[in-house]
Amino acid sequence: MITILRWILLPFTIIYHSIIWLRNLLYDKEILKSKSFQIPTIVIGNLAIGGTGKSPLTEYLIKLLKDKYKIATLSRGYGRKTKGFRLVQTTSKAFEVGDEPLQFKTKFPEVTVAVNENRCEGVEKLQDQHDVILLDDAFQHRKLKPGYAILLFDFNSFRKPIITLPTGDFRDIISSTKRADLIIITKCPDVITDEQKAHIEHILRKHNIAPIFYTKIGYDIPRNKQGEVLSEKLEGKDILLFCGIANPKPLVEFLEKNRNIVHLVKYPDHHNFTSSDFDNIKAKFDFIQSSNKLILTTEKDIQRIEDSAFQNYPLYYIPIHLQSADHQQTTFDHFIENYISHNLN
Repeated sequence: MITILRWILLPFTIIYHSIIWLRNLLYDKEILKSKSFQIPTIVIGNLAIGGTGKSPLTEYLIKLLKDKYKIATLSRGYGRKTKGFRLVQTTSKAFEVGDEPLQFKTKFPEVTVAVNENRCEGVEKLQDQHDVILLDDAFQHRKLKPGYAILLFDFNSFRKPIITLPTGDFRDIISSTKRADLIIITKCPDVITDEQKAHIEHILRKHNIAPIFYTKIGYDIPRNKQGEVLSEKLEGKDILLFCGIANPKPLVEFLEKNRNIVHLVKYPDHHNFTSSDFDNIKAKFDFIQSSNKLILTTEKDIQRIEDSAFQNYPLYYIPIHLQSADHQQTTFDHFIENYISHNLN
């Protein structure tokens, strides 16, 4: 729920909302210019702050397209301490390129992964050597006009008022939905009622008639930093879970549903871990009075952890992937492949 303090900030919300509305209007009227490209460009984005599942969707698209086309992913590289255009290598560090781009490159070393806060400049550098460019978290980067825009909404975001910052959780106004070519509702429960779908679609159909798909998170077998899978079942354990992600609640619920006791240590999104953080985590783990215990983190967070940080401790991360919640995966794939096939030179 929205706290009283955030309601007190409503006058600032009105100002922020007005600024975003005016900025979008200037781009829509082409007073502020957007640049388009001949190469197929697919933007993946959201309107709210926090995690809506952009990275799992980017990985899904990489898997879908990498054997058919020469693709590149382009991100801002949030949290990095460098500037400008950089190609991500498997040997890169998270502080150089950002945790999510490093995750993409680690999982798909054959794919070009690049970072640049200036997306137009990044596309210009990549377009001659590639067939398709995936732009992670670039829906608000209006200087670039994408060929195809995929907009993500967290299922739970429709349970509360859709209000911009600082009162609400949205960094963009809901009318910006009109720019999407395809909409995905992420982090859905196992069962979605017709009433829930009707509520969501009633809100979105005021702004856009684009196809809507429903997805949920799938969790894979935990792995350690060396890529070795957990040799025992992930259930009935005491788990020290630490993470620097926007919303760890779905992961906590998954672990608890599997009869685990979860001890959560939460950090801000994209948190740069320090040695004192690791000492604190290990101390909390040592305090747990159980022989059936392990330390768990997310795949994004593991990119920011050096191999030496948890020597002699059972540290694992849990990969996630996107799953269809409405049995429409083939239809979704068709929309993406149809756009690319019709726009390749």
